[in-house]
Amino acid sequence: MEFTTIQIIGYISSLIIAISMTLNSIVKFRWVNLVGATIMTGYGIAFGAIPVAVLNAFIMAADIYYLIKIYSKKEEFETLEMTSNNHYLLRFLSFHSKEIQIFFPGFTYKPENNTMSFFVLRNMSVAGIFLAHKTNEHTLRVSLDFVIPEYRDFKNGRYIYLRLKNKFIDHGITKIIADGNSKDYIKYLEKLGFNKNHDGMYEKIIAE
Repeated sequence: MEFTTIQIIGYISSLIIAISMTLNSIVKFRWVNLVGATIMTGYGIAFGAIPVAVLNAFIMAADIYYLIKIYSKKEEFETLEMTSNNHYLLRFLSFHSKEIQIFFPGFTYKPENNTMSFFVLRNMSVAGIFLAHKTNEHTLRVSLDFVIPEYRDFKNGRYIYLRLKNKFIDHGITKIIADGNSKDYIKYLEKLGFNKNHDGMYEKIIAE
């Protein structure tokens, strides 16, 4: 059985839409779903399948609407610092342990390393956790910078490394370093201005 180019495009768009349904991140889901729905709309028009085209055009519009809403939404960010034996902290790490290992393979919680530790709150909801320690007077090494799936839109990272920049500088920190634990984490670091140094670490200079 031979497939036409249009049919192949239809199968590809269906696959993309199916993949979008497996994504945890709402932002990634909307973007991937938008690509699939856009291709499927064209497929419906090309085949004269107007109901298919109309349905996917509606999905496109919905994805675009929610993406605009997500990126334009004004949120209140703040940090919530905690002690190393905080019960919620320990429960949070335990609850998210499997996913933490995906982005930070081999991570183990070491309370003595917590020079700086806080939850990132978005509109008073816990969006992520940041654990780091000083390796010397001016260098902060990130142990964990984990964001829960609902908030993986880089806003947490921009808040930590841009808006909290003066907080780090006030503690004498001029450079932040992190391990490239996984491909996704490396992409995250690079998007936030980290560069790989000669030691294989990723670093971001925040003050001269």
